[in-house]
Amino acid sequence: MSDGFSSFSRFSRTFAAGEIIFSEFEPGSKFYLIQSGRVEIIKNAGEFERTLDILQPPEMFGEMAILEGFPRTATAIAMDNVRVLEFNAQNFDILLKGNPQIALKLLKTFSKRIYDSKRRFMILTIPDPNVKIADVFLMLEETQPDIIKEDERREFMVQIDDIAHWAGMSATQTKDIISRFVIKNRMELYSDRIIVKNITDLRRFVNAQRNQV
Repeated sequence: MSDGFSSFSRFSRTFAAGEIIFSEFEPGSKFYLIQSGRVEIIKNAGEFERTLDILQPPEMFGEMAILEGFPRTATAIAMDNVRVLEFNAQNFDILLKGNPQIALKLLKTFSKRIYDSKRRFMILTIPDPNVKIADVFLMLEETQPDIIKEDERREFMVQIDDIAHWAGMSATQTKDIISRFVIKNRMELYSDRIIVKNITDLRRFVNAQRNQV
C-alpha cells in the first residue's frame, strides 16, 4: 500500500496522540488512509461513548461522509502520533484516474466499510439488550465467511469483551445476557469462543423482536 501511494506524499498529514481528527455530527468532506499510528473510532450511544474500532495501517476511515454527503457518524481520535494521507473529492478524483488498480482496491474497501458501519449502527440502535447481543452474532455470521459451519451450530472465536464492544455495552451486562442464553440452551460459553447452538433459531428471535418495534 505504501509503495502504491508514494506519489501522493503531498497529501500527507500528521496528528498528535490524543488529537481529534474529526468529530461525530460535523460536516465531512475528507477521508484518510493511515500510514502509521493507530486511530480510535468512537460512537455516541446515548449517555455513553463506545469504541467502534481501532484502526491501523493501511486502513482507511471517514469515507462515508465523502461518499454519502452526510455528517460524520463517529469521532476519530489519534491514539499515537498518526500519519495519514488526506483525500477530498478533488484529489480523490486524481487518485482514481492516476492509479486504477489502487482505486479498485479502495472502492472494494469502501463497499465493505459502508456495509460494516451500517450493520453496526443497526445493532447500536436496538433498544432491547438481549436482541442487541443476539444480533451481534448474526452480524458475525454475515461478515466472517471462514467460521466453522456445521448444520445450524456456529462456533465464533470471540470472547465476552468482543461482543460487548460490538454491542456498545458493558462486559458485565454482556456476560449476564449470554449466561441467560446458555441457561436457555441457546449458547455455549468458553474462554476462547462462544457457540450458538442454532443460528436459525437466533435469527428468528431477532426478527420477531424487530417486527414488534
